[in-house]
Amino acid sequence: MGRGLYERNGTCAVVMNILAIEASCDETAAAIVKDGTEVLSNVVASSAEMHAKTGGIIPETAARQQVKSIMPVVDEAMSFAKVTQNEIDKIAVTVGPGLIGSLLVGVETAKTLARLWNKPVIPVNHMMGHVYACFLEQEGKEYIVPIFPAIALVVSGGHTDLIYMKGHGETELIGTTRDDAAGECFDKCARLLGLPYPGGPSISKAAEEYLMKNLGNRLDLLPRPMISAKGRHEMDWSFSGLKTAVLNRVKSAESINAKEVQRLAAEIQEAICDVLVSKSLKAVRKYEPKSFLLSGGVAANRNLREKFADEFSHNLTGITLHVPEPKYCTDNAAMIGAAAYYLQGPASWESVFVDPQLSTTG
Repeated sequence: MGRGLYERNGTCAVVMNILAIEASCDETAAAIVKDGTEVLSNVVASSAEMHAKTGGIIPETAARQQVKSIMPVVDEAMSFAKVTQNEIDKIAVTVGPGLIGSLLVGVETAKTLARLWNKPVIPVNHMMGHVYACFLEQEGKEYIVPIFPAIALVVSGGHTDLIYMKGHGETELIGTTRDDAAGECFDKCARLLGLPYPGGPSISKAAEEYLMKNLGNRLDLLPRPMISAKGRHEMDWSFSGLKTAVLNRVKSAESINAKEVQRLAAEIQEAICDVLVSKSLKAVRKYEPKSFLLSGGVAANRNLREKFADEFSHNLTGITLHVPEPKYCTDNAAMIGAAAYYLQGPASWESVFVDPQLSTTG
């Protein structure tokens, strides 16, 4: 049997199976999550190949594809988990932030199932979903529950946010990007270098190829924007200047060969990771949390994960670093199920609506 709501934090309640649905951008996902930590199934229908042809996401195209995929994904998640509708206790769904067309596909599906099955719905903030990916069990690893207070860094295509967490539902935004998010910077820089979409994995691959041949070379050609900022913006980010620096280097070169592309990719990755780690460490020293949660699509970047692991293993040994498996860093429904379990807030299907502009801690 499961452990029950919050049992690992000292408060016991009933075992719970949650059907979670995530459709905030270009992925269509469903999962069955037991007790907020155990993933019984996690199914993602990706349209990345389709968007790669256009160099980015076209919202209307994404939503049309999600209409086709949503019910097959839900059916597959339930089939893989071997659960019936009677064994589902609640339905969780992302309500924002995100693309309005995509959000509507997920929310209307969840509301329809809730009405048909007579289940309550738990509306979930997509960004908090990323945070709660750190609460999911990892295959082959001993489970360690994040302890509060905690600081969470959510770093993705649309957001780069630092969140101080006193407890479940007690959050404060303490740092954010003033222009481009880190993932957005990866995508835009990749486009400048002629690398395929999505930009983050493309830059990471090119950077690894360069580093394998040039291990030990200094990577300091590009600026680290706002890395030394003080005062009320000391934990904020700005990546537009980095993108401009890359643009200027590309324009100033008559031509860029494959080796130079790899070198610039390594420089871009190093600059972004340096700033993310530096700002996060400022927050850790200021707030003195017991846990640090690294999440979001960019958290799948191996260089970033290694930099954080090195800092916490050598310099911050009293604080536990939590990083999800890479498959739970990018958009997925398991993280939505985890967030729903811990944050709760169930509602009747009639009262659930999309909010494309939902704030990170809203």
